[in-house]
Amino acid sequence: MSEESDSLRTSPSAASLSENELPPPPEPPGYVCSLTEELVTKAREELQEKPEWRLRDVQALRDMVRKECPTLSTSLDDAFLLRFLRARKFDYDRALQLLVNYHSCRRSWPEVFNNLKPSALKDVLASGFLTVLPHTDPRGCHILCIRPDRWIPSNYPITENIRAIYLTLEKLIQSEETQVNGIVILADYKGVSLSKASHFGPFIAKKVIGILQDGFPIRIKAVHVVNEPRIFKGIFAIIKPFLKEKIANRFFLHGSDLNSLHTNLPRSILPKEYGGTAGELDITAWNAVLLASEEDFVREFCPPVSVCDSILGQALPPEGLASDAQCDDSLRAVKSQLYSCY
Repeated sequence: MSEESDSLRTSPSAASLSENELPPPPEPPGYVCSLTEELVTKAREELQEKPEWRLRDVQALRDMVRKECPTLSTSLDDAFLLRFLRARKFDYDRALQLLVNYHSCRRSWPEVFNNLKPSALKDVLASGFLTVLPHTDPRGCHILCIRPDRWIPSNYPITENIRAIYLTLEKLIQSEETQVNGIVILADYKGVSLSKASHFGPFIAKKVIGILQDGFPIRIKAVHVVNEPRIFKGIFAIIKPFLKEKIANRFFLHGSDLNSLHTNLPRSILPKEYGGTAGELDITAWNAVLLASEEDFVREFCPPVSVCDSILGQALPPEGLASDAQCDDSLRAVKSQLYSCY
């Protein structure tokens, strides 16, 4: 019998399916590494990633998810799980905890994660509150530029800004290059007033820092703050209790001294607004990237789901986060901190 005949005999045709029976979905494509040789070497040295063991490690994490958290609704694709392994330097237990936290964070903050797609955030994107610069830094890190002064609180709540940040991180982390190199944040606090700063209280700080440190598979290599007014001392006083020491040590406050900024981020990669030579700051290119990804986010960005009780019951809250009661207690001190610094 010919090969074609075998195929016809063993594979049901569309005509043979009942009216209510659909063909099985195609298997996801196998993982194909897109890293350059240089990045493969970097991943080996910094992340303990061994190409010859990569798929074995992914399978080990997949088996752990199925065994320890069978009701966790998550993608188990090679490429998706690899993000969490890289973010935790191929420590299986820590990668699993990060994956659980990732879904738990989304489940616990519906105001941010419900209906999370680019078309729902057009106002934030158009405001220029955030963008990704077109050039990476010397280490290959993409630069996420955040400008709080572009936000007008009367237009929409602060949670819309956080949604835009998370959406951007989701898009960035799709790149294996970003998974290995990490990102840099450039925050411009020029013109941030006391009234605007008061929107960023302990509850918001706890949630955001919890996601960035313990609930998202990305490596934050540095946070450069420029043009910060005196009020920023109050903002940082709110943030600092939630920061791990390693992350706190990666904050650099430059004030209006752009020469200080340029010792870390060369002028050649910065827009002229920050003393650079890379032209004017353009938000349209990154906005177009996000809006062009609408279908991907609608199809692949899972909604918050219930996480199995066995994992969440045993898992400690993300390290470094205060309880809600602690946040309530500290809220009373926020305005006095801000006023004293203003």
